[in-house]
This record gives sequence, structure tokens and C-alpha cells, in this order.
Amino acid sequence: MSLSNTAINRPVLAIVMSLIIVIFGLVSLFYIEVREYPSVDPPIVNVTTVYPGANSDVIESQITEPLEQSLNGIEGIKTLTSESREQSSRITLEFELSRNLEDAANDVRDRVSRAQRNLPGDIENPIVQKADADATPIIFMFLTSNTKNILEVSDYATNVIKERIQTIEGVSGVNIFGEKKYSMRLWLDPQRLAAYKLTPLDIQTALERENVELPSGRIEGDNTELSIRTLGRLKDINEFNELVIFQDGSNTIKLKDVGYAVLGAENERTAVKKGGVNGIGISVTAIPGANIISISDEFKKRFEILKNEIPPSLIWKSDLIFPHL
Repeated sequence: MSLSNTAINRPVLAIVMSLIIVIFGLVSLFYIEVREYPSVDPPIVNVTTVYPGANSDVIESQITEPLEQSLNGIEGIKTLTSESREQSSRITLEFELSRNLEDAANDVRDRVSRAQRNLPGDIENPIVQKADADATPIIFMFLTSNTKNILEVSDYATNVIKERIQTIEGVSGVNIFGEKKYSMRLWLDPQRLAAYKLTPLDIQTALERENVELPSGRIEGDNTELSIRTLGRLKDINEFNELVIFQDGSNTIKLKDVGYAVLGAENERTAVKKGGVNGIGISVTAIPGANIISISDEFKKRFEILKNEIPPSLIWKSDLIFPHL
């Protein structure tokens, strides 16, 4: 007996089956996640360690190898790969599919903690992270300006655009690439330093000694209590140039005698460019299970509002990329 004959001869059964299909469709519409790929947690754990100022050979011998020796004994490791580059070490551990990812990550943290006593004391704390299948950015944005420098573009991206975007429902994080933070950069003249018998370490010592703001306690009376604040931070270029490096009687050596201060970017070694134009990159990452389409629609609405709020004195160029749409 065919399906059509059954539906004709037993109309009640056909109606019930149709209703069941409709109900399944409604349940799927409201409760099933909208995803491009299945939700899978790969059994991969990454260990990242930063050692400022160290070259790749030092990273390999003093950080990567001791960590590898400590991590090799963890149960269930399928592959272990490492990468040593300037200032950073990255070790990737892939476990068997039968290995519980949470337990594996905890084992890695324990081994890294044991190995830290064999690592240099001035490294940054190693970071242990589980690989996240949902960590791929869903929106990319490139921001530049025809009238403002890269520092002002970066400041606008961090304090305005990022603050607006990260409140979208379903967004787990907003990352900024090529960010340029304001910083006071000190440029030293090696010949002048040698003439005054000084070294860059003397400049660092003077900064640590003079450019501080310490708690100064309080003044207490019978009816009043006042807190004391010591204004010890250097704020502008002139104050940095007048910084006393060395003083012996009437002989005073200031920073301006051996160099000069300039307000610039904290990091000038990295940059983001598109078509040869320097700019700021912004990426948006969704939380696991979030609806990417809803996030993208809301992002477009807020982006249009942002474009209307930009001051007339600024001319901005921005490009949007939606790789998952």
C-alpha cells in the first residue's frame, strides 16, 4: 500500500502526521541553533609564554625545551608541536579523541606550574588555553582616516567603536589589530651618554625613582580626616625632558642633555595595512551557540549609527567583511 493510498483511506492519520511534522518544524525554528559548522570542541590545548626582549634561540633553549620535557609525560597526547619566535613560545598539544578536554587542560596547567621554577624569572606567566572552534571572527573591519594620524584612529577604535560593538547580544569579544596606544618614547644619544659616563640603565633607574605615585597616608584631626596624594607622575614632554638623571653637587644631568622625549605609539613594530594604507583592524567573535546572522544584522545597524555620529572634521574610510555570510 502506497503512502498516498494510506493518506486517502485514513485521513485522520494523515492529519496527525502532518501536525507532527509542523510541530517538529516549529521546535526547530525556535530552539535549534543556527550555525555554519557543527559545535565541536577539538581536543587541543595551547601553551603560550612571552619573554620580552629575548630572541628565538633563547626562547627555544630556556622556555620551549623545559616546557616540552615537562609536558611530554601527559597521558593521551597524540601530537606535540612547538614554535619558538622572537619574544614568544607557543606549544600545541593535540590529545586523543577519547581524552576529556577539561581533564587534559588541567593536566597541562599542573605540568606548566611544575616547570615554571626552571624558567627565567622575568618571563610573563604562561597562558594555557583550550582550542575553541567558535573563536574564528565572524566580522572584520578596517578603519583609516584621511585627516587623522594612526594614534587618533586607534584611540577612536578602542574608546568608541569597540565600546559600542561589544554590547551586542551574542558577541564574546572585539579584538583590535595594529592598536597604537599613546606612550612617551625616550630617544637617547649614545655619544652623549658615553660623554657623561651614563647607560640606558641609569635612565631606567631615574624613571623608576622619579615617575612614581605612592600612597602618602592621611591627616587626622579631631573633626576632620584628609587623605594625602603625592603628584609624582610625569605628564608631558617638558617634564620628561627635565627629568634629573644624575646630580653631583652643582652638576645636574637631565634627560634633555642625553636625548629627548616624544609622544608616540607604545608599539611601532607591528602595523595593519590594506592596499598600502596604514589603519586599524577590528574583528568580532561570537559566543558559542550564538546566531551569527542576528549579530551581523545588529552590527550593521550600529555601524550606520556610528557613521552618522562621526564629527564633521573627521573623514573616515571603513571596509567591512562578513566571511560567514
